[in-house]
Amino acid sequence: MHRILVLDDIAQEGIDLLEATPGIEYEIRTKLKGEELRTSLNEFDGAILRSGVKITPESLEGNTRLRALVRAGVGTDNIDKAAATRRGIVVMNTPAGNTVSTAEHTFAMMLALSRNIAPAHQSLVEGRWDRKAYMGTQLAGKTLGVVGMGRIGREVAARARAFDMNVIAFDPFLTADQAEALKVKRVETVDEMLSQIDYLTVHTPLTPETKGLIGMSQLDKIKPGLRVVNVARGGIYDEAALVAGLESGKIGGVALDVYESEPCTDSPLFKMPGTCCTPHLGASTEEAQTQVAVEGIHLLINYLQTGEIRHSVNVASLDPKTLSELRSYLNIAHRLGLLVHQWHGGGIDQIRLTYRGDVAGKDTRVLTNAFCAGMLERVVEEVNVINSEMLLKERGIELSIEHNGDQSAFTSSIVAEVSGGGKTVSAGAAVLGHGMPRLILLDGYRLESFLDGRLFVFAHKDVPGIIGNVGTVFGKNGINIAQMAVGREGNAPGGQAIGVLSVDGDIPESVMTELMSIDAIEQAKLIELPAAGELPTWLG
Repeated sequence: MHRILVLDDIAQEGIDLLEATPGIEYEIRTKLKGEELRTSLNEFDGAILRSGVKITPESLEGNTRLRALVRAGVGTDNIDKAAATRRGIVVMNTPAGNTVSTAEHTFAMMLALSRNIAPAHQSLVEGRWDRKAYMGTQLAGKTLGVVGMGRIGREVAARARAFDMNVIAFDPFLTADQAEALKVKRVETVDEMLSQIDYLTVHTPLTPETKGLIGMSQLDKIKPGLRVVNVARGGIYDEAALVAGLESGKIGGVALDVYESEPCTDSPLFKMPGTCCTPHLGASTEEAQTQVAVEGIHLLINYLQTGEIRHSVNVASLDPKTLSELRSYLNIAHRLGLLVHQWHGGGIDQIRLTYRGDVAGKDTRVLTNAFCAGMLERVVEEVNVINSEMLLKERGIELSIEHNGDQSAFTSSIVAEVSGGGKTVSAGAAVLGHGMPRLILLDGYRLESFLDGRLFVFAHKDVPGIIGNVGTVFGKNGINIAQMAVGREGNAPGGQAIGVLSVDGDIPESVMTELMSIDAIEQAKLIELPAAGELPTWLG
């Protein structure tokens, strides 16, 4: 039974979905903060929230249960994603649910500014008929600057074209071909568009790069009379600069739906002429709230019940088809991480992963996370496929990834090389048949071994009698050998070789000492891996 916590008011359709889903329990606890929020989060497997609750590192301190957080909306500024990732919690949002509503509100704000809707209405409320005082301007023929050409930005641009506006766009990922297809003019920087546009709207998250996008230094660059709109995130415009721009006449109008600190009931902009401000209404339509609630609940349920990850902001997405295709490789990547960590046995500062064959063409980010989870599993508590890469890099370990589409003896394989303390080891794995994990390479030696259970791995000289001597020690001590694989240097005896024995039962320290006393053995180690068919909890 999975337990879901509803932290903010969401549409009834989302609650109805929780009621109707077998295997789901839920509770609604709104307006939580501090210790009450922290303890509540540790009682549930997943939680859904809007913007009313802030998830801080303190909120997640000591949490060992929560697996997923879903923001019913686009922005995840109220969730500390680094803290969630460190705790192994996937963070997802609902980017499509409020797209149309936000785009429409953008246009409502632009039209309200252009036609002086708010002050004209207020004049009637006050018993005045001042037609001449509220001369407006039309949108047709004007130029709109759009910063951020994601879902919402593209919807705004499409509506601007329908209003017969020209559109100039900035987005670091927008290519010339995409701009041409969208029928917008692409610029390299925001400053480049400022002297050309009559209206400016932003549709980006609040980041160090976007904070204060319009500040004091931009006032001398803008086209006089520029009207600015923000229904994205407070702080993207410097409000002090907006006030100065309005007072000087450089800015012709300001429309804000979002503020750096919310709720905001006291801003100098509220009482200034040429402004239109609303209390964060961009997604406040019945349709949008229904969509984000239902989509958010689906995201939680699907992740908890099937492992599907969609619209994640802190880990690679993993849809059911991809999960099915990669499940076997997730398994061997995890086992490979466990094996090389134990075989190296010391401090590690560099890892190189190589994906070869068919798997190299897939989204390998989640496979890398699975490998990292295996690397850290024996030394870090609560490591999983969500937080493993972050935890690994926090330890100063350099991780590099290579992709090679050429096939070797296997259609797909993963090879890991780890280094540290003057020592480097490597291992490769592949999937045989119907999901059977196999070790195919160890320190450059080709072999084929089981990749489960207890493995006795020994580097040795390739001399007659070595295998017999090892078998004699195991037999004398009542330890059964289930499978054996040997890889050697070249085709002739006398060089170096490596052996992997799959054994039933433990190998006591006294037996390891006896094995190491065999002259030809140079290094030996017992590697502990999951049993055949056993999956990690985050994959099972």
